[in-house]
Amino acid sequence: MTHSLVCPETVSKVSSVLNRNYRQFGKKHLFDQEEETCWNSDQGPCQWIILEFPQRVRVSQLQIQFQGGFSSRQGRLEGSQGSEALGKIVDFYPEDNNSLQISCLGLWVVRSVPLKAVSW
Repeated sequence: MTHSLVCPETVSKVSSVLNRNYRQFGKKHLFDQEEETCWNSDQGPCQWIILEFPQRVRVSQLQIQFQGGFSSRQGRLEGSQGSEALGKIVDFYPEDNNSLQISCLGLWVVRSVPLKAVSW
């Protein structure tokens, strides 16, 4: 059984917010479990999300959901332990639909997990 590693102490950062409308499209909507809300990045060749966990975590799956028609063509999950340099964990190629997409990653122990996507 899987559960979210995101907790109230997890720090999240995003590359941009559509039209700087943080209220409607801000990062607070990344994990709110509401079908009607979402984080929406501005345009650009590379958009990203960074999660910094309060302790090391074991990551075995990436679950991501896009709004249909607004998916990236390619994404990369990277990780690090503390102050170490980021290292690639996996590249992924999401489908352009709004279904929950799951990528199995093996098992990675990390502290910081940036998720980078190219061409939303």
